Order: sequence, then structure tokens, then C-alpha cells
Amino acid sequence: MKPLWKITFAAVLLAGGIWAGSIVSNTAQGADVGNQPGTADDPVVTKSYVDQQIQKVLQGGIVTSPVATKSPSPSPTAAANSTPATTKPTATAIASPVPNTGSGNDSIIVDVKPGQTLIASAGAEFIVRAGKAVIYSQDSNGVADLTDGLDLTNGQTAPSNHLLSFPRDGRGIAVQDGQTLGLVVMVRGGHTLK
Repeated sequence: MKPLWKITFAAVLLAGGIWAGSIVSNTAQGADVGNQPGTADDPVVTKSYVDQQIQKVLQGGIVTSPVATKSPSPSPTAAANSTPATTKPTATAIASPVPNTGSGNDSIIVDVKPGQTLIASAGAEFIVRAGKAVIYSQDSNGVADLTDGLDLTNGQTAPSNHLLSFPRDGRGIAVQDGQTLGLVVMVRGGHTLK
């Protein structure tokens, strides 16, 4: 009699466990429906949409100025029939060595051309978004790479998409020698472009 009782008890316990598990599973699925990708509560977005939204947020910090487009000099007869060169606003960096103090947590995009150096004020942060950059420092101390937890010294490569912190004035980044394209740098804090 005892073995029959043990088998019956085990079967009832197993059936009860399966029944309780199915109720918990159904309840969890019902609560999780809103978190599934592609629903109204969690829409699927593309990278271009996210980039566009980020640019809208950053638009307040970008300095725009009109830049004349270059056109070949027309002949005297063609000059009478042509329209003047048009200007279009473009995002530019601060072109003079006047320091930009920045304000709080605002980030701006700065274009650094070959031969230029982007010097940070104390406490500024840079993220190299495009191009190959090297660290510029006048002393033996360097720049903190907060992403990898390293200290980068003068002449070392500044990794792309890493948060670089500049603890003192006079340190910065420059375009790596031999590069024909400039840098695109996201800057938070004071800086000077020389």
C-alpha cells in the first residue's frame, strides 16, 4: 500500500507543478507583450532615425556660418549670363584661437583640419567621432581615456569613440601625421582650435 501512495502523491505533485507553471508562464507572457520589439510600446527604429534625433538635439550647439562655394572663374561673356556663387550654411569649428568656454553639459561638433590642434580647457571632454587623432601634451603627463581607463601621453593614438578627459589646460588632440582628412570631434567644455 505504501508504494501506491507514494506514486499517487508524486503524480499529483507533478501535475500540480505543471499546472502552476503554466499559469505563471501565461501571466508572464501577458505582462511581457508590451516589451516585445515592434509593438507600439517598444517600436523598432533604424540607426538613421536615432542619428537624426541625436543631430536634432545637438543642433543647438553647432555653430553655422555661410561658406562660399568655389566656382571656376568664368569668361567675360559667361560672367554676364551667370548667377553669383551661392552660399550654404555648414557646420564649422571655431576657426580662431579664441577659447570657447562651453556651457555646462552642452556638446558641440568641431571639425579639425590637418595641421590644426584642438586644445582643451581644464575639465573638457572629447570624443573623436571620425578621423585618426593623436594626443597633444606639452608635458610628460597625458590625457585620461575614460573608456579604457588608460593615460594617453603625447603622440599616442587617440582611439575613436572613446571618452577623453583633459584634467588641465594646454593638452589636446591633433590630426595624425600623413592624414589628408581632418577629424570630427564631439566636444564638451572649453576648447581652442589652433
